[in-house]
This record gives sequence, C-alpha cells and structure tokens, in this order.
Amino acid sequence: MSQDVTYPHTEHHHGEGQSTHHHVHDEDSLRRIVNRLSRIEGHIRGVKTMVQESRPCPDVLVQIAAVRGALDRVARIILDEHLTECIARAAEEGNIEAEIEELKAALDRFLP
Repeated sequence: MSQDVTYPHTEHHHGEGQSTHHHVHDEDSLRRIVNRLSRIEGHIRGVKTMVQESRPCPDVLVQIAAVRGALDRVARIILDEHLTECIARAAEEGNIEAEIEELKAALDRFLP
C-alpha cells in the first residue's frame, strides 16, 4: 500500500483568507500526518460498518473514542509543527503578531 506522494512547497492560507505566506514543511512529516489521517479514515469506515451491522452501542462508543484520540494526536502534531515552523518563520519575518492572532482564532474554533 505504498504510495509515492509528493508534497510541493506551496502557498498556504490561514484562516478565512486573512493572510497568505509560503508554507513549507518537511515532506517526511507531511507524509506521516497524511498516513495517520488515512488510518483514521479507515477507522471511521469501520465505525460506520459497526453501526450498519447493529453492533452493541458500547462497542461503537469505544471505537468513536479511539477515533477522537487519534484525531487529537494528529492535531497536536500539526500544532507543534505550526509553533516550531510557522510561528518561528513569522518571528523572523517580523509579522509574529498577525500569526499569533490567526493561531488564537484557530484555537478558539478547535478547543471546546
């Protein structure tokens, strides 16, 4: 199931069109994140199948909790990379305030 995926260094948009900067991340890191998301996608299909097969509700809930945990782990990886790469780059470029405001807005939507 090996796929050759290329992640070009492209422009990346934060927020609702608020700003644009060149968003460059390590290709290995991107590949790991995409692989994790693919596994989560498969896990969600499995939960859907469980519901269609009328599996016991507690079993379905346990699997949903596992999906949530996996998504939270991916979010932590993405946040960590954002802090180490994007925020650091914004500081070097002199636009740290705008980048931090965008991060705060994203966290407001992300966190319950």
